[in-house]
Amino acid sequence: MGPGRVPEISVEEAARRVAAGARLVDVREPAEVALGAPAGALHLPLSVLQDDPSLLPDDGRPLLLLCAIGQRSRRAAAIVLAAGHGEVANVAGGFVAWRAAGLPLAAEPLWPGATADAAERYDRHLRLAGVGQEGQRRLAGSGVLLLGAGGLGSPAALYLAAAGVGHLRIVDDDVIERSNLQRQILHTEAGIGRPKVESARERLLALNPSVRVEAIRERLSAANVEALLHGVDVVLDGSDNFATRYLLNAACVRLGLPLVHAAVERFQGQVSVFVRAAPGGAKAPCYRCLHPEPPGPEAAPNCAEAGVLGVLPGLLGLVQATETLKLLLGLGEPLAGRLLLFDALGLRFREVALAADPDCATCGPQARFTGYHDLEAICAAI
Repeated sequence: MGPGRVPEISVEEAARRVAAGARLVDVREPAEVALGAPAGALHLPLSVLQDDPSLLPDDGRPLLLLCAIGQRSRRAAAIVLAAGHGEVANVAGGFVAWRAAGLPLAAEPLWPGATADAAERYDRHLRLAGVGQEGQRRLAGSGVLLLGAGGLGSPAALYLAAAGVGHLRIVDDDVIERSNLQRQILHTEAGIGRPKVESARERLLALNPSVRVEAIRERLSAANVEALLHGVDVVLDGSDNFATRYLLNAACVRLGLPLVHAAVERFQGQVSVFVRAAPGGAKAPCYRCLHPEPPGPEAAPNCAEAGVLGVLPGLLGLVQATETLKLLLGLGEPLAGRLLLFDALGLRFREVALAADPDCATCGPQARFTGYHDLEAICAAI
């Protein structure tokens, strides 16, 4: 073997040397390590090691370098050898061969309470820059209130459960009707007559039994709105009436919770996110900045009166789920201060800038909270 040449050893030989006191160094990236790792390995990504080889402990123990299949660890071993470490070897075949040989694996969960299949279930998230193990841990520790288990709430709930959001609180007082099934994909023909929240909980747990689904069969009101929002991180509005939207908006402003809004009618829909501050730190509008006064029913008919293309709430509900995940992960730019409009017939998205209304009765500087019952009275009077 020429000078500077790194010896190659099998995974079985590596395991024997580790048992005899050698140190196994896993140079894969954190997202890869989250999917599984050899028991007792030191984790030091190649991207870090090549910048500062001195981070490796220099206690005289032989160093065995391992990656996924043995390519990166060969480069890492050469770096370590050049840095002056005496006994260095590359583990041929890497972690793939280690696992195939049935050698010991680390048993630590990805996060406290993570199920044994979490690494496999969230594999694509764990590989994703900006999510990874830390982001998945954040999702597992997050809670979302979904108001409505209908057209908007159905796709949003399915994808939030699939993504691993740890606590989903679904609030809806309705039962399943056959006319719902054209768009409310949480439910089935066999569930007609059942409460929507029960059907939703059953379907979501069948998809991902590791999430906690709280099914609350209640109608949002002035009396219960703050209790229903207690303990969640984001509120997703899948309601279909202005009274509910006004109440939810007022509670979110009062409690400082992000509100992910969507509405659909016929062939059109809209989505926005209402938070305290827009990107850049400017004050962001709330829902009542967009609609200072609730329009009459003739100006804003619900789906039962006006109809809706079945796929439309599905598409907008997915946008809501996307915005919710971004908020929970702290990724990207939310739709704060922007209203996204969608025209299904023309298949066009259009964006409208929204500004905070200085005279807004809910979030303006002169706004005075007089209670949720006043909002209910305003909406009941139209």
